[in-house]
Parts: sequence; structure tokens; C-alpha cells
Amino acid sequence: MDNNDILRRLRYAFELSDSTMIGLFALAEKEVTRAEISNWLKKEDDPDWAQLYDRELATFLSGMIVHKRGRKEDEPLKIEKSLNNNTILRKLKIALSLTDDYMLDILEMANVRISKHELSAFFRKPEHGNYKACGDQILRNFIVGLQVAYREKEA
Repeated sequence: MDNNDILRRLRYAFELSDSTMIGLFALAEKEVTRAEISNWLKKEDDPDWAQLYDRELATFLSGMIVHKRGRKEDEPLKIEKSLNNNTILRKLKIALSLTDDYMLDILEMANVRISKHELSAFFRKPEHGNYKACGDQILRNFIVGLQVAYREKEA
């Protein structure tokens, strides 16, 4: 999945307005404009489309963490320079204070069934023997499950 698609899907799943998204970036100490947000959310064939780089998506996800959980006073905000699906999944887990069981339930809402051991493998360090890379399909379905879980809660 590309970063722009992830941002679009998260915006839809949580029904985020432009101003809310700008606020999430601001919580992670990055100023963005409504035009930047708009261009990141456009489809690639649109002439105004702009690529969302890893650092910008990491900033957005860190802003979600600060918004939902608060800022740790003693630690500077960690913004990754490069992201992979495992890191994105971990940031969403932290931001939403998700337990492994609830993450499995969210995946089931998208008709995906994996074991707790498979899920925990996504959160291991890459050098660990049981580390597993999170594929695009798992991340995509997890975001679909978030959409089902969070949009239905508000309905």
C-alpha cells in the first residue's frame, strides 16, 4: 500500500475533517496546509496529486498517538524517516490502545483470521527469529476492520 492510500483510508475510517488532520500533524509539530492535505488525498491520476512521504505519514500517525494518548513529557516525539507496514500497524495499535485480542477482532470484521502468534510476529524486531513482515493485504484489511469498528460505533 502506498502512503497516500493509507492516509485516505484512515481519514475515511475515522471520518477526519481537513482541520482535524491539520491538527493531528500539528500535535506532532508539523505545520501543513489544507491544500497539502487535499493533494495527498487525491488519486494519482489527478494533476494536483502529491506524494505523501514516509516521514509525513509517520508524523500524522505520531499526531494520532499524541491526540489519543497524550505526549510523554520526558521523551521527544519519535518521527521515523522510513516506514514499513509493521511500523504503521504498531503506531495504530499504540494510538488506539488496542489489545491483541481486539486487533484480531478488527481483522475478523474484515473477514481475516490469523492467530495471536501470527499477530505478535508483526511486532517483533526484524532480527528476531519469529519476526514476520506485515503484508499489504493484512494492513489493508486491518484498516477496513477499523472502518467497520469505528464508523459503526458512531452510527
